[in-house]
Amino acid sequence: MKYFIFVLALLGAAVTATQAQDGIPNLKGTWSGKGKSIVFGTNAHHPGSQKMTDPPRVRDIEAIYVVEGQEGRLVWGSSSSSVANTKEPFAWAIASDNKTIMGADVDGYFRITLVSPDRIEKCYTQNATGPSKAIVATCHMMDRVKR
Repeated sequence: MKYFIFVLALLGAAVTATQAQDGIPNLKGTWSGKGKSIVFGTNAHHPGSQKMTDPPRVRDIEAIYVVEGQEGRLVWGSSSSSVANTKEPFAWAIASDNKTIMGADVDGYFRITLVSPDRIEKCYTQNATGPSKAIVATCHMMDRVKR
C-alpha cells in the first residue's frame, strides 16, 4: 500500500510539472501602459536639464514594449515611450510559476508579474551606472494591444 501511494504521489508530481511547462504564456505582441516614475537626472524617456544632485522628479510615462520573439521561457524585443522612440532591446525570462518575469535592457532591470494573459504589472529600475547616468524606478500596469 505504501508503495502504491508513493507511486501515485510521484506520478502526480510529474503530471503537475508537465502541466506547468505546458502553461508557458505567449507574450508576443505589443504591450502599452501609463504610469509614474521617480527620476534623478535625465534620460531619453525623461528629458530635462536636471542633474543627479537635483531633487528627484515624479514624471508620467507611457511605455510601449514590442515582444518580437519568444522561445519557451525566453522573450526578447524592444521598448520605446511616447517621448522617445528608442527601440531599446530587452531580454526577459519567465519563471517556472509562469507569472514571474525577470529581465534587463541596456541600463536597467525588470520585475514583471503576469496578471492575466493580456495584462502585466511591470516594475523597472535603473541605476546611474548605465549609459544615461539617471536613476529611475517605476511600477505600472500594461495591457496587450489588441489588433
